[in-house]
Amino acid sequence: MQHDPNILIKLVKMQMPFGKYKGTILCNLPVSYLEWFNKKGFPDGSLGMLLLTIFEIKLNGLDYLLDPIKKMN
Repeated sequence: MQHDPNILIKLVKMQMPFGKYKGTILCNLPVSYLEWFNKKGFPDGSLGMLLLTIFEIKLNGLDYLLDPIKKMN
């Protein structure tokens, strides 16, 4: 698997492209929505990888790691 060094930047810039939270920045999605994806299955491709990443960040209480990136953008 290839690692993208810009993943955290994408999490604070990219908007959810569909669904109930369409237009919401990925890092601002509620945990309940990410838990739903975790149960039902994340989308294929890069969006699914990004949603899984933000889910893991939130699940482990690591949201603060995104704060400096948010301030830069």
